[in-house]
Amino acid sequence: MKKTPLIVLFLLLLAAPGISAWAEAPRVVVSLKPLHALVAGVMAGVGEPQLLIQGGGSPHGYTLRPSEARMLSEAQLVVWVGPGLETFLGKSLSTLAGKARLLELSRELKAEMLPVREGGFWETHPSEDEHGPGVAGGPGHDLHGERNQHLWLDPLLAKRIVARTTSALTDIDPVHAKEYQQNAARLQTRLDTLHAELKARLAPVKSIPYIVFHDAYQYFEAAYGLSAVGSVTLSVDRKPGARRIEEIREKIRELNARCVFSEPQFEPRLVATVIEGTGARTGILDPLGAALPSGEESYFQLMNDLADNLLAGLQ
Repeated sequence: MKKTPLIVLFLLLLAAPGISAWAEAPRVVVSLKPLHALVAGVMAGVGEPQLLIQGGGSPHGYTLRPSEARMLSEAQLVVWVGPGLETFLGKSLSTLAGKARLLELSRELKAEMLPVREGGFWETHPSEDEHGPGVAGGPGHDLHGERNQHLWLDPLLAKRIVARTTSALTDIDPVHAKEYQQNAARLQTRLDTLHAELKARLAPVKSIPYIVFHDAYQYFEAAYGLSAVGSVTLSVDRKPGARRIEEIREKIRELNARCVFSEPQFEPRLVATVIEGTGARTGILDPLGAALPSGEESYFQLMNDLADNLLAGLQ
């Protein structure tokens, strides 16, 4: 009787039911916490993706630590938005993650991304102050490119992110394809439910005008028909000058904006200065979930927190 070659036996074992649990999970690195949550959901029961930007770190100006550089050098898959958002990652990926598959979501979903807003209160008004521009455009415009990069803030686009991630994981790790596909189907259902719930919750405040710190929430606003009328700044690393702050105050009064929202990653005193004498409230919106624990649930918590804080500021 002929002996079965070891390689054939190994392949037969891999095909056996339950054997995928023995296979090593791929090494996956994800740039941002909301994306990490979605990828973690797809990988549930197989392995844990690694999160690059921890805590309150901003993708606009992050510095890699040696441990994070090593993480990239060992990665088989890197999931990120793209150089328009994680501005620090472009060169690092080419030098450190040359062997990894790169899932660049701004490239994959370009046709569904919204253009950066300009005109009206989203338009740049050059400042006499040395601190630079106040709203979208000018030097800060290049920070996000021609399209808004914060695409995870629409659950229906998050479904597309899940689908692209599932495809990439299946390609590099076909042994766990069934688990990835089952997890993706479960996540898609959860995202549909989340979208319906948020739509119902936010309906009462759709027509109330408000101002955000920077134009990070366009997808959230478009998904739920909200009435953001402008931003304090788009160039998040440069403060608006005195002239621009006065223009914002005038617009708050003119448009009867009820609330000006700050972000935990940036200086809240600026928003307090902006609303002085206007009667507007302040609130906090966090597009990254800085204080949330990582994992699948953080995406759903992030989106519900956005709704909670909007309702608190607008009702």
